[in-house]
Amino acid sequence: MKTAEQIILAMRAAADDSRRQVLERFFKTGPGEYGEGDRFLGLPVPLTRAFVKKIGTDISFEEIEILADSPWHEVRLAAFLLLVEQMKAATPSPKRSPLMYAARRSEIAEFYLRIARKANNWDLVDLACYKVLGSYLTQPDASGKMPDNTILDRLAASTDLWEQRIAIVSTLAFIRKGDTSVTMRIADLLLPHPHDLIHKAVGWMLREAGKRNPAALDAYLEANSAKMHRTALRYAIERLPEAERKAWLAR
Repeated sequence: MKTAEQIILAMRAAADDSRRQVLERFFKTGPGEYGEGDRFLGLPVPLTRAFVKKIGTDISFEEIEILADSPWHEVRLAAFLLLVEQMKAATPSPKRSPLMYAARRSEIAEFYLRIARKANNWDLVDLACYKVLGSYLTQPDASGKMPDNTILDRLAASTDLWEQRIAIVSTLAFIRKGDTSVTMRIADLLLPHPHDLIHKAVGWMLREAGKRNPAALDAYLEANSAKMHRTALRYAIERLPEAERKAWLAR
């Protein structure tokens, strides 16, 4: 089994000082910004993914948690991408019963929720949550029933910005299964949110829902566009024909 120490040493050896400053600006690490104080090694995401692919599932939760506690942004990203690998390995395929590895999926999801606040920037949330928590919620549990997805409502009601973003972005897994109702429900809870990162996430998920179910997006906008933040609305209508976009923005 791989250790967190081995992974951290390998990632630090690949650090790129010239890229570090670019990433620190991009992820808003200055005083008063949402990523204030975060530290970067300067690794591009494909390189972090390459480290993760080499490890696969050959690592324990205990070691993943050490990675998630790292001060280095890319090391924390590796922790959450390793959980994506764990969930993939426990996901049914045409040759597997839907109940196979159900208990394992539950363990992975519970562990993810325990360390979720350590995903303290939008990429750490967006690259993993729907593939871990969302995947778990859209597959049957050991009893053959679907897991209770009201955990997303509880996350949306959290005081933590990143847990709130996890709540809405995790609904992408439902959208990809053809169910847009969960997205609409969580979007309702987050519409009054004051932060731009939530406005963008809500609009993004509504846009994704509209790709699968244009009528559902239209109905949602009819009911809610007047009270949506303009950023959320612009994201939600981004893929609509220009005339429709103008009509929604003119309301």
